[in-house]
Amino acid sequence: MKKILGVFLILSIYLSPTIGQEKLVDRVISTVGTSHILQSDLELEYTQFLAQGNTPNDKIKCYILQQLLTQKLLAQQAVIDSVEVSESEIDDQLNFRIRSMIQKAGGKERLEEFLNRSILQHKEEMRPAVAEQLKGNKMQGQLVSKVDVTPQEVKKYFQSLNADSLPYFNTEIEYAQLVINPVLTKEEKEKFRAKAEGYRQQILDGSDFGTIARLYSEDGSAPYGGELGFSTRDAWVKEFSAQAFKLKAGEISPVFETQFGFHFLQVLERRGEEVNVRHILIKSIPTQAALSRAKAKIDSIHNIIVNTKRMNFNTAASLYSDDKETKYNGGVVTNMEDRSTLIPVDQLDDVAVFNAIDPLKEGEVSTSVLYTDKRTGETSYRIYYLKSRIAPHKANLDQDFAKIKEAARQDKINRTLSEWFESRRETTYIDINPDFLSCDELKVWVNNDDKIVKSN
Repeated sequence: MKKILGVFLILSIYLSPTIGQEKLVDRVISTVGTSHILQSDLELEYTQFLAQGNTPNDKIKCYILQQLLTQKLLAQQAVIDSVEVSESEIDDQLNFRIRSMIQKAGGKERLEEFLNRSILQHKEEMRPAVAEQLKGNKMQGQLVSKVDVTPQEVKKYFQSLNADSLPYFNTEIEYAQLVINPVLTKEEKEKFRAKAEGYRQQILDGSDFGTIARLYSEDGSAPYGGELGFSTRDAWVKEFSAQAFKLKAGEISPVFETQFGFHFLQVLERRGEEVNVRHILIKSIPTQAALSRAKAKIDSIHNIIVNTKRMNFNTAASLYSDDKETKYNGGVVTNMEDRSTLIPVDQLDDVAVFNAIDPLKEGEVSTSVLYTDKRTGETSYRIYYLKSRIAPHKANLDQDFAKIKEAARQDKINRTLSEWFESRRETTYIDINPDFLSCDELKVWVNNDDKIVKSN
């Protein structure tokens, strides 16, 4: 029996109207249960493929139709199982896609010219397809949410692998970190507050909010005029939500402070328990005095751990570290891919981290180093503790159980989904236009006699 392999792995092709093309005379090219896939659906997907900078290739249409068939099966099961998505989830996905498209197009105006329609029109045209895709994705998540593997299954999976093709792992380390962020005094913060107040006054005096945001806001939303899209109260830090949900549409908040700096915002529209706002952020950049205070603090903690030995590293991290992601785990850093504590040294996110840890022996603590987050630009002082170092080696169960377990779990997920799709394919009415039956990707959807599957 043929298995539908891989079709469930990539469901992220944008579903969008035709871009820069004349409308086609439509026709049904496939039927899945009670749903139809139109020629225009396929062409829209292909247009998006081209809009992402890919080289024209008609063969990709076979693959796109395969994804649409898969999506229809998932979405229909979602209806049966009463799987729903909220309007805010749809809005978040739409906003994410529009922002990505604006960035690639080089601005809102250029995108609207490219689309030959307004951003608002385009979002509304995308909404039904995005809603269906989100339902399908959520349905897929439910199908595999309880999939897990036992130690025996992990061992069996590992033994099934070809010994000659086992992966080779580079040096890995287990380490912990203690982070101290610089804290500004009220007086040091004042110039940043005054800067935000100045921009707010410009807007009150008649300047356009979106223009000021694009020119001066230090938030990632600046290219979009500061607009954040519809969100619920729990989407933002409490100080931001308090302002966003207190104001009426059109009103501008006073300047207020969050952990990110000084903001002010304007409510654009309220819709039930959701609100769409735009804002301007001025970040509070640490002064040299604040950095010096942070270094003095972390050096005193280092002294307690290393010299006086009144406290071990993990306890100190739990008590004093400003890093919320690691402090409650004694400062231990985890691998985001498999949630293990083993980190490949070639995946350390900064040269400064590598340079601080590399000279350490197991059990040693580094001196303090100044660290700048490449993603946020925020600075802090850190010390590191090396718990263990594993030399380069070929994969084995003793040293790499967590990695092998994750690989075994993913293999089981793939088999579970493949079996589910095979079952649904055999019990669902499926009709594919003969024009597409030469596609290799679609052969799993037809029987051995190359006839279209039409089961009840």
